[in-house]
Order: sequence, then structure tokens, then C-alpha cells
Amino acid sequence: MGFTIGSSRGIRDIRSGTRRRGRSSEGTAVAEYTGLWGWAVVPGARASAGACSCGRDDCPAPGAHPLDFAPEVRAGATLDEATEAWAEFPGAAVMLPVGRTFDVIEVAEAAGRRALVRLERMGLPLGPVTATPDGRAHFLVAPGAAAELPALLYRMGWDDPGLDLRGLGAGDFITAPPSDRAGLGPVSWLRAPDLDSATRPPQARLLLGTLAYVAHRSRA
Repeated sequence: MGFTIGSSRGIRDIRSGTRRRGRSSEGTAVAEYTGLWGWAVVPGARASAGACSCGRDDCPAPGAHPLDFAPEVRAGATLDEATEAWAEFPGAAVMLPVGRTFDVIEVAEAAGRRALVRLERMGLPLGPVTATPDGRAHFLVAPGAAAELPALLYRMGWDDPGLDLRGLGAGDFITAPPSDRAGLGPVSWLRAPDLDSATRPPQARLLLGTLAYVAHRSRA
């Protein structure tokens, strides 16, 4: 069974897959990321009582990193492919590689929530936004933002080294909702993806002024 991004049949097939064919909820969630949103997915470690499922006693980020030995599930994978791949790593966290279809601007969750309200009122284009259980907000923006961030902040007059705002790019990973992160609880959506924002996230420069302003005010 196959489907394409944007196909109404594909959406129905993914979201009814568990009910119709006994698919695992994990496999169905992975298929939604790969098939609907066009994002690659990587199995991630889980943490319990401070111990990481990767097996390393000295793990520097328990439950907050990809499993080195687990292969990536490619963007565009079908429900059958996603379910089969995830069955090899039951219980793994769903993680998304950054720097391909999107980069991330990270701020404190409280600042992110306030900025999101402002941005929506201004009618600016927005991409998906997540909230992590350790109090961070991740704004998904167009690729390349992390590398350009210092220069963009400088040109906008926000080159404050104490500003609680950073970019995540190639080589970074974020935990996707509703997976647990670091044993602290699930990641959630502040603004869920749709077909437009998932495949064409906004340019960082459109959001950065508001995010920097709110982050600065929050610190003050």
C-alpha cells in the first residue's frame, strides 16, 4: 500500500491503519511523519530512573538522543514500511533529524507561547511548534536558519550573548510528539503541522524579531 503527501486517501489510510489492520500506534505515528509531513524519522533512546536505553552508563543525554545502531526511516515511507521498521525497536522515541526539511529556533517555552500569540495576531506565516517537558519551545523554520542565525540577530540588533535563543541545524535531532523526552514526559504540539507548513516552513527572518524581543523581555 502506498500514498503520497497531500493524498486524502493516504491520510485516511494512515490514520485508520491501526483500527483496520491492527497496526501498532508507534508505527502509525511514524508513518504520519514520513508519509504525511515528508520527514525522516530516527528511533531514539528512552530514559527510566536516569538510565538510558542505549546501554551506556555514562550516557551524556539519557533518553534524548538517537539510537546509534538504529537505521533511519526514510521520508515518504509507507505505513507498511514504517510499521515494519519500527517493530525492530519497540518503545523507541520518535526523533526527527534537523537541517533537511527544516531547522529549529529554540526558546524558553513561556517566551515561545507569548511569541506565538503575537505572531498569529500579526498574520505571519508559521510552521509547526513543539513544547518539551523541560520547558523549551521549538519553532520549525526553513533549512539554513541555524547557520544564518548569528548574522540575522546581529543585523536586527539582537546580538546579545545572554539571549536565550539558539538555532538547531544539521546534525541535531528533536524529539517528536508524543514521545517522551529524557524521562521527563511527552513532547507536545503548540502548533501542529499541516501539509503546507510541514513541507514549506517559514523563513526564520520572519519570526526572529518577535522571538528575540519576547525572549529578551522574558529575561528582563
